Amino acid sequence: MYYKLNGVTQRLAGSAPSAYSPQADSLGGSQLTLSPLGSTLFIVCGLRVTVPMEAPPMIFATPTKYVSEAGNTVEYLGHNKVPDLQKLFQKSDGIPVHLKRGLMDKMLYRTTMGLTIGGTLYCLMALYIAAQPRK
Repeated sequence: MYYKLNGVTQRLAGSAPSAYSPQADSLGGSQLTLSPLGSTLFIVCGLRVTVPMEAPPMIFATPTKYVSEAGNTVEYLGHNKVPDLQKLFQKSDGIPVHLKRGLMDKMLYRTTMGLTIGGTLYCLMALYIAAQPRK
């Protein structure tokens, strides 16, 4: 299997056999090796180590138009959720902000409060046991 270094995550990913074509130099053949320090892919040419010349492709969100085509504004894929969330959080219905998004917020809040109270009780119990004299 062949590997290619992802420039964004800095990790190795499997790729097609045509991803690398190591070039031989005057010292002999080339081989692909993995460095144990940082999992970087190097092409070893005899005694000299070189880094592959190709730049990794960008994989994060790209504009739908190039900047030169779009002018001053750039349109991105996806829906802007900020106005919807502003309406939700600014509604005055008596519910605290940290509970306004529904069931998952309530479960997270209750779990956090339960762990906090349980941890406090456990600390007090440990202090009580530690304060007792040994027999």
